[in-house]
Amino acid sequence: MYKRHLRQISLLDNPESFGGITLDGDNEWCKLAKLIPWHEFEEEYAKQFPGKNGQPAISFRAALGTLLIKERYHFSDEETIEHIVMNPYLQYFIGLEGFTQRSPFDSSMLSRFRKRITPEVLAKVNDILIGRNEEDDSKGTGGGNVENQGTLILDATCAPQGIRYPTDPSLLNEARMNAEEIIDKLHEAKLTDGGRKPRTGRKVAKKKYNSYSKSRVKTAKSRRKAIKQQLGYLGRDLRIIGDIAAKHPDYAEQLPKWLRERIPVLLILYEQQKEMYHTGTHRVDDRIVSLSQPWVRPIKRGKQNADVEFGAKVEMSDVNGFLRIEDLRWDAFNESTTLKDSAEKYRSSFGHYPSRILADQIFRTRENLRYCKEHGIHLSGPKLGKPNADPAIRKEELHKEWLESGERGDIERRFGITKRCYSLGRVTAKLQQTSEVMIYLSVLTLNLQKRLRLLLRALLDFCYRYPKMQFVQ
Repeated sequence: MYKRHLRQISLLDNPESFGGITLDGDNEWCKLAKLIPWHEFEEEYAKQFPGKNGQPAISFRAALGTLLIKERYHFSDEETIEHIVMNPYLQYFIGLEGFTQRSPFDSSMLSRFRKRITPEVLAKVNDILIGRNEEDDSKGTGGGNVENQGTLILDATCAPQGIRYPTDPSLLNEARMNAEEIIDKLHEAKLTDGGRKPRTGRKVAKKKYNSYSKSRVKTAKSRRKAIKQQLGYLGRDLRIIGDIAAKHPDYAEQLPKWLRERIPVLLILYEQQKEMYHTGTHRVDDRIVSLSQPWVRPIKRGKQNADVEFGAKVEMSDVNGFLRIEDLRWDAFNESTTLKDSAEKYRSSFGHYPSRILADQIFRTRENLRYCKEHGIHLSGPKLGKPNADPAIRKEELHKEWLESGERGDIERRFGITKRCYSLGRVTAKLQQTSEVMIYLSVLTLNLQKRLRLLLRALLDFCYRYPKMQFVQ
């Protein structure tokens, strides 16, 4: 059951409605509450609660507001609830009807909020906030040619997942322990032959892995030996599980849910590691780097401090200082293929194409250059062909490229802020959807803070221009 809230609660009009506490309208959270169109997403959120009986569900404003508070201050779930209890402004922000010193809900509800509020909903909230709502496509299909305006900056980054650094011996050792736990559960269910627990050699396997992991110097030879050993033990465990499955097709019902889901992951990991061991390579398609989060992939970034990162690859656009997620995938992809879609989305939002697209060299493919030329868009970077023979013109072209590279660095700075201050630098969620929600929340929070700074700047500019202005009643 969901009780709809048709409008935001205007507590500042009547302070008594908030327990007699007078709130300052210039407070950050009071201003942010007015920026978010809560009521526009009530209906979509309410569809998750079709029943008409039972206790009313927590409102969309409370759910999204709580997640934004957590993202803004980088609190844990428990710390977020504690600060909401202490702060009347935070209680106003999440839409409570009055100040209370009791917890509005348990901290465990935040994990449910991350499941209920989808990345698609957060993307729509972000589009409305930055003025890029694409629902009305008529703006881009009107009669006549509209002159290109504005600058679109494109770049991609990786949102590292909070997982243990994946080495092949450690992954195989963890897989072996999971397989042994599966065998133990099946033995407890009396599905093994003769009621005897199969021999797995777990003590010897553990001793050999500990000997490798505790060694200070890990050579390529010792690493390869450790992989071979753990592959052998894991292969034997999987064969035991396969024999039990052949005799008892319903064996999986005796296992907890997480172990049932782990079995296909173990099989894929074993085949991948065996292939890499026999071929002597360190690359395989759809490589698994985490057993608990098998959708996470290694992303080759070529950065100085981290050549490879493990997480989602996110392509974003920057328009007037506001970020927008254009594409998010867990597999590595070539971001240059998304330029056309990003330009068309820009046209759908503003009614015209951008006059310039500032992007990395990887975006300068022949197909993208041809597309930009057809639509009168300037794509940053050097022109194709030989450099101009005129030194003055060549110097001017190089100077223009240098200036555009500096402008393009704006999106890199915003990446840095989002990674240092918000969740983009280390996504700690355990599920694929909730990880994507945290990524979208980090971008939404960054844009909210920029929108708030623009409001403050406009106010200061007004006071500077009209310092002695008097209002006549």
